[in-house]
Amino acid sequence: MAKFAHVLQDAKHITERVNDAPEISIENFIGYISVPVGLAGPLLIKSPDGTSTRTYAPIATTESAIIASCSRGCKALNESGGGQFHVLSEAMSRSPVFQFNCTEYAIDFARRLPDLWDYIAKTARSTSRHARLVKLTPNIVGSNVHVRFDYTCGDAAGQNMVTIATQRVCDWLLASSQELELHITGVFIEGNMAPDKKPSWGTVSSPRGVEVVTWASLSDEVCRAVLKCTAENLYHAFRTTQEGGIRNGQFGSNINVANVITGIFIATGQDAAAVAEGPFGHLTPEYDHKSRQVKLTLYFPSLPVGTVGGGTAYETQREALGILGCSGSGMKPRLAGLIAAFSLALEISTAAAAATNTFTQSHERLARAKQGNNLASKI
Repeated sequence: MAKFAHVLQDAKHITERVNDAPEISIENFIGYISVPVGLAGPLLIKSPDGTSTRTYAPIATTESAIIASCSRGCKALNESGGGQFHVLSEAMSRSPVFQFNCTEYAIDFARRLPDLWDYIAKTARSTSRHARLVKLTPNIVGSNVHVRFDYTCGDAAGQNMVTIATQRVCDWLLASSQELELHITGVFIEGNMAPDKKPSWGTVSSPRGVEVVTWASLSDEVCRAVLKCTAENLYHAFRTTQEGGIRNGQFGSNINVANVITGIFIATGQDAAAVAEGPFGHLTPEYDHKSRQVKLTLYFPSLPVGTVGGGTAYETQREALGILGCSGSGMKPRLAGLIAAFSLALEISTAAAAATNTFTQSHERLARAKQGNNLASKI
C-alpha cells in the first residue's frame, strides 16, 4: 500500500483492515467501504406444498424509507395471506464472435453448429463440474457469426464459469478449423449479444440469470388498514405509472424494484454491476370489482444471482444469505424468488404512497437530514 500513501493519507476508515489483502481477490486492495444494512420484513411466503415461512431480507442501502416502505408492503402481503413465487427457468450466457472471410463461410458455420454439438458440449463440460451447455443460438452479422452459449451453472451465478467454458470451446474450434473446414479466421470471446451488465431486450427474450415470477392478492380491507388507500386506488396508481412509463419508453414496467435488487445484491455478495441487466421487472395489476381485490404479478426474466462464488465467500455476505435461508446447496432459486417477492412488497408500498400523496412526506420524515449527516461522517 506504500505506493498509494500520498492518496490515502486522509482515508483512515477505509484502510482500517488493509492487512486483509492476502485474502482478497481484487487488485490494489486498500480496505472496505461501509454500507448500512437493515432488515425488511418479515414476509410470509407460501410454498406450492402448502407450507409457509416468514423471512426477513437484509438490504444494504444508504437511502432512507426503502426498508420501512418494503416492510409496510410485507405487512400488507402478510395480512392478505402472503406472497408466492415460482422459478420458470435459469441460464447464464456468453456470446463469442467467429470471424470469416465471407458471408458464405459464416452461413455454412452456423448451419453446421448442430452437428458439432457433442464436441462443443463435451469441451465446455471439461472446464467445470457444474457448467452444462444447454443451448447454442447462432446470429449471422455480415461475415461474422455471433453464437450465444447458454449454460446452467449449479448454485453459482456463473459469469466467470461460462466465460472459461466458452473460451475453451473457442480455442478448440479455432484449432480445429482447418481440419473440419470451418474457415474461422478469428474469435472474440464476447460480441455483446450476451447482455452482460447492460439493459437489453435479449435478457427478456432469453433469460440470463434466474427467470422468476411472484404474485399476491390484496383485499380492500387490508389496503385500507395498512396502506391507507382502497384496493381500487392502488390499482389505479399502478396503471397510472404504467401509462407514464409507456410514454417515456421505460424498460420494463415497475416503480422502483432496483432498490431491493441492489440492496440484496450488495448484502449477499452478488455482482452489483449485474443490477444493470437484472431490474427489468414487469408488474401486472388486475382489479376484481366484485371482490374488490387487487391481484399483482411481478415478472423478472433475468436475475443473475448465485449462492456460491464471488462475493458470497465473504463472512458478512454469507451471514446475509443465512438470514434469507439461502445458505447451502440448491438455494439459488429461493434467493431469486425472495428478491422478487420483496421487490413486490416495495412496489405495493410505494404505489400506495403515491396514491395517498404521502411519498414525499415519508421521505422527509425518515431522512432525518441533520442526524444523517452527523452519522454519515462516522461511517
